[in-house]
Amino acid sequence: MILQALNQLAVQEELVGDPDYEWKEIPWLVRVDAGGQLLGIEGTRQVPPQAEGKKTKPKAIAKAFLMPREQGRTSGDYAFFLFDKAEYVFGTDPAGKTSDKKLAARSQLFLEKVRQCAEATQDEAALAVTKLMENIRSGKQDAKLPADCGPADLFAFVFAPDQETLVTSRPKVRKHWKSLRGDTSGEESGSNSTCLVTGHKCVPVGKHPPIKRVPGGTTSGVAVVSFNASAFESYGWAGNINAPVSREAAENCATALNRLLSDRPQNAKGEPLPVRNIRLSSDTVVCYWAAGASKAADCIAGLLEADPGQVGELYKSIWRGKKPPMDADEASAFYALTLSGAQGRAVVRDWLESTVGETLGHLARHFADLDIVRNTPKPREHYLPPQIPLRALLRSLAPQGKDEGIPAPLAGQLIDAALQGTEYPFSLLQRALERTRAEIGHTEWADLERRDARAALIKAVLNRRKSFRADDTTKYKEITKAMDPNNTNPGYLLGRLTAVIENMQQLALGNVNASVVDRFFSGASATPRAIFPRLLRNFRHHARKALDGEKSGVARWLEKQADQVLWNIRPERCAIPARGREATKLDQIITDVAAFPTHLDLDQQGLFVLGYHHMRHWLSMGKEAREQSQLEHAQANEQPNE
Repeated sequence: MILQALNQLAVQEELVGDPDYEWKEIPWLVRVDAGGQLLGIEGTRQVPPQAEGKKTKPKAIAKAFLMPREQGRTSGDYAFFLFDKAEYVFGTDPAGKTSDKKLAARSQLFLEKVRQCAEATQDEAALAVTKLMENIRSGKQDAKLPADCGPADLFAFVFAPDQETLVTSRPKVRKHWKSLRGDTSGEESGSNSTCLVTGHKCVPVGKHPPIKRVPGGTTSGVAVVSFNASAFESYGWAGNINAPVSREAAENCATALNRLLSDRPQNAKGEPLPVRNIRLSSDTVVCYWAAGASKAADCIAGLLEADPGQVGELYKSIWRGKKPPMDADEASAFYALTLSGAQGRAVVRDWLESTVGETLGHLARHFADLDIVRNTPKPREHYLPPQIPLRALLRSLAPQGKDEGIPAPLAGQLIDAALQGTEYPFSLLQRALERTRAEIGHTEWADLERRDARAALIKAVLNRRKSFRADDTTKYKEITKAMDPNNTNPGYLLGRLTAVIENMQQLALGNVNASVVDRFFSGASATPRAIFPRLLRNFRHHARKALDGEKSGVARWLEKQADQVLWNIRPERCAIPARGREATKLDQIITDVAAFPTHLDLDQQGLFVLGYHHMRHWLSMGKEAREQSQLEHAQANEQPNE
């Protein structure tokens, strides 16, 4: 089904005009006159206009031309038809890593291909290129490569009288190339095979075209279909006859997939197309498309990356967890393909078949589950996006937020759950807890952004678990966006208490090198009975110091918050005494270690992080905002009157 959908996309978007030619970026044009003299090597790279609001200057990109459609190169040497890298065209390696012997062999292969074309066509441009190549090999001419030439840069030829037309586009050369492409003697045997894509009889293609830009794959491209070892073969079939696909279908599929992976896609006419991929990690990408033109599909990347500039007004309600009213494309088929590159192949991590309407509904639920108050301050000269972008969610799971540290399986499973509406993987909770403990004391803006992202992920994972959804059979209360005083789960309450303890320490001592959160967060979230009696003794000490200072009113208020949380933890073990500096709930519970659980399971550890996150935000709110929050939770447990 994957190949069939890709083949349909190639037809739908008119990606393949002339099946013997395809668009390729050619950074360098070699100009040659009728006498075979080198007139110069010109670059085609240009810097595209800078997108509005972007600070980073875009990289220069090479101009694309319609070039002969060539097979992929594997471990053996193979020269392309009248265009190639410097190693083949000039016998020179810009990187200086290829031996002289191999360079000489490669340039000879290229020369032979050019010479065959010239002899078969007697085209004056092909004859001029042949003479130039012979002069370079014999040392009669010197081709000095541009200083910024890369080892993978492609060179093509322009015959001086033609001005801008490439030699590969001249009529006689095109006719010769088509005759070479029409020769199927090099294809796999088995002309009675049935193409798995079209269902028609075919001669199976010997080698599928390479797929470029697959993260983790080789720069020369990777194969989607490949049988290069006997372990992959069966029933006596050899090579790709195990999965027979016609050349036309194979090229359509490869063209469609290369279009999906491109950051600058275009159709066979050179017209730009919308980007249809999202990079998940250093070695994983998801491609998506709809069967037919779809404005909704155009917004998928912008929705997941929380970019208002890429999302139409109709679809912005999805960030608020509401599916918008849809037009006629709601029933259109929607596909998503998650890929990684490994060992010369494209690894299919996930494949989704759905409809545009169902996918948008699942995305609305995805954002509703992620929705959480944010403790990240507004960055200078920027704004906080309306939702936490997918890139920030994934980077929050990697050390220092680096793409290389994002686990590829988790990245694929996260996007799969978002698009299909299934449960998020439980391993996502484990990873988020691990990174939370590792980075809890970091205070840079990027650290705070990752902390918010991890809290959102933890909330989403827990709320999609069957034990958390709000009904009479659930074990836990569904988690809200902001602090919920009705939530009496031990992990959630202890997380709230930790935030209060942290605030009291800061009030009494100011900024310190290692706060209670830096030192005790990991232990408090896993084995609270061993940690909290000590934290509460420190809290009492800090409270006494703060009560003697200028902010005694704030200190009393924090004491009251601690008492409120502690009463919810174990109301039956200790009655609240008359309020006084020496007689509070704290004094009774500090020595009552049985008031705290010995350990918290992963669900409760996730609730601990969320309680801490919610309480930090609640404590930082203004008085009016807190009063409004209390009104919204009118049914909250209240501390007995003093």
